[in-house]
Amino acid sequence: MTKRANAKYKIDRRMGQNIWGRPKSPVNKREYGPGQHGQRRKGKLSNFGTQLRAKQKLKGYYGSISERQFSSLYEEAIRMTGDSSENLIGLLERRLATVVYRAKFVGTVFAARQFVSHGHVKVNGRRVTIPSMRLKVGDVVELTDRAKEMVAVQEAQASAERDTPDYVEVSGASAKLLRIPSLGEVPYPVQMEPNLVVEYYSR
Repeated sequence: MTKRANAKYKIDRRMGQNIWGRPKSPVNKREYGPGQHGQRRKGKLSNFGTQLRAKQKLKGYYGSISERQFSSLYEEAIRMTGDSSENLIGLLERRLATVVYRAKFVGTVFAARQFVSHGHVKVNGRRVTIPSMRLKVGDVVELTDRAKEMVAVQEAQASAERDTPDYVEVSGASAKLLRIPSLGEVPYPVQMEPNLVVEYYSR
């Protein structure tokens, strides 16, 4: 199991938002934080608190990436030409686990990371077990023969809970990254603020 698989909805409760847009999220019933005093934690956040929350939300959405990995992505994003916040989103969407999730091969981003780690995915015909692998435009992600028969995969592909974005082309058990998306193209169920993440790290 991945480190957050059993407690992923705690992130929703902490943020007060259904960040994956899932029908089972507890936020759909209780729009306040966890714990005895959750309903009283509505004080105004400082600038730092707002930036921190934006970072936690974005990092949590992609499967609770480690702080070391996430800060490394930020460092790379600011070295690239163009808007740093857009660059950060582009780097996150190019992760192999993210593309597996976007292609609806699995139901959650946590399952996508585990799915890749267990060797159920090939990239350009080669088996890969690194969820953070950076894909290039045109790379083809394909399920192994064993993975195609998994009930969880078949259920995810048949689910109407979310759609495949335009920048990922899916054909049966394979998917191709057509382009690096802009922030506006990424189908986040809630508003993400990568500009605040950039401000957080650039303090």
